[in-house]
Amino acid sequence: MSSIPSKRRIALIDGNNFYCSCERVFQPKLNGRPLIVLSNNDGCAVSRSNEAKALGVKMGQPLFKIPAEIKHQGLIALSSNYALYSDLSNRMMRIMGEVTPRQEIYSIDESFIDLSHGSLARSLATAKELRSRIVRAIGIPTCVGIGATKTLAKLANHVAKKSIVPDLDGVFAWESLNEADVSAVMATITVGEVWGVGRRLTEQLQSMGICSALDLKRADRATMTKRFSVVLARTVDELNGEACLVLDDVTPSKQQIMTSRSFGQTVTEQDQLAAAITKFASRGAEKLRQQRSVANAVQVFAMTNRFAVDEPQYTPSILVPLSIATDDSMRITRAALYGLKCFYRPGFQYKKAGVMLTGLESRRDRQLDLFSTYDESRSNRLMAAMDAVNSRYGRDTLRLAITSGTGAAASAMRRERKSPGYTTQWGEIPVAVC
Repeated sequence: MSSIPSKRRIALIDGNNFYCSCERVFQPKLNGRPLIVLSNNDGCAVSRSNEAKALGVKMGQPLFKIPAEIKHQGLIALSSNYALYSDLSNRMMRIMGEVTPRQEIYSIDESFIDLSHGSLARSLATAKELRSRIVRAIGIPTCVGIGATKTLAKLANHVAKKSIVPDLDGVFAWESLNEADVSAVMATITVGEVWGVGRRLTEQLQSMGICSALDLKRADRATMTKRFSVVLARTVDELNGEACLVLDDVTPSKQQIMTSRSFGQTVTEQDQLAAAITKFASRGAEKLRQQRSVANAVQVFAMTNRFAVDEPQYTPSILVPLSIATDDSMRITRAALYGLKCFYRPGFQYKKAGVMLTGLESRRDRQLDLFSTYDESRSNRLMAAMDAVNSRYGRDTLRLAITSGTGAAASAMRRERKSPGYTTQWGEIPVAVC
């Protein structure tokens, strides 16, 4: 873990309305039009263009609840195309990483980078050049916020994105303002916009008269610790320029890996659930190998539709220990299917299922079984070959047989509005016609 420099300047760069911006890269006809990207099974709006926001579409609003008058104003809804978003994200992160050796990728569209060296003018110039390079190379518009701490950088990014201060051109640094102006800007930002302050905490703070980012900055640290937690007290410190959150050069390995999904249509048969569980277990094992971890246990669960109040409800879950910690897709899948066999009951309409891999540890440090007959080297070669083929030719080019067939089709995610895999599928690469 990286140490905290005595004086630093941290920038947060993120893609504006990222999923919508990705869709517009290969479909310029969507520019200037109200656009939303939907969640799994085409459920809710998870990304909105500025035009859609102006029409009143809310984040997380179900598609069927969007008023007809909004839809009639030309609203376009697309299914999530995660392969496209991930690929464009990787390209964007590589460009950011070329500027500084210290980078923390925070999410699919956000990255912290260290701009501590040099003057403020140099940092601002670097940030503006980054925005320009990303637009030229990828087509994604971004905003940059710069602050002495990660919390201040996040808040500065909000200022840049909302154009709270005039003439920003998508880049804002708190250092560019004097103390009085900093306070004036923070007073206009609601406390709920501060990083880590969720809806419930916002309500509690507002009841104490802490309604803005400035109010939280000026809050008594001891009171925040006593009433809430040391985490919120550290947020107060960060707002005052005292760095409590380090810049992680390497993203830490996950302590649990969850793969789950709501089905496009309810399933009833065990083989249908088995196909979905196998897919989730295989995907989880792939993620394990990517971070060089192994799992000691597999938790499997399923659930019926809790909103269907007239139907019988059932939410089974079971934890299956593994005799040896592993990242082998076949062993993990075998354990997951055993769990399914233990809790499956006919007569229920299953709406969702999932697999969680727990007890994760480093592959290098795991404890082996002296008396096991399991062929470790054979498993390693097989998994490496499968990952290599899927990396080169596309996910699921090689997969376990049970993930195919009618069971898999029944539990597949509904994506009726998905755009092509412009950068991830050979058959869907755009063709320029002269």
